[in-house]
Amino acid sequence: MSTKINAKVAQRLGVRRFDASEYLRGEADIAAYLDAAATEEDPRVLAAALGDVARARGMSELARETGLTREALYRSLSAEGNPELSTLTKVLRALGMRLTIQPAAT
Repeated sequence: MSTKINAKVAQRLGVRRFDASEYLRGEADIAAYLDAAATEEDPRVLAAALGDVARARGMSELARETGLTREALYRSLSAEGNPELSTLTKVLRALGMRLTIQPAAT
């Protein structure tokens, strides 16, 4: 069950929404985070995780490096997005990461 609290109540309580991008400091953190997201086998989870990483690194810089607009990146790299493989590979390359394929564990 998902529970949302009113913004004013959250402010009064001194809480705020969790943002994974604030905790993705280095290459190892980012690689582990993306690997964990990929193991979920849900493209929306991976897209959202890439969005977190993109925000941690700077969406404007990533847009320049990929040749995509910030708006397209925000839209594609969200839980509701449905990025093309070419978008994912551009983003991964710009982040200094690459996609690898391994045999599935049985």
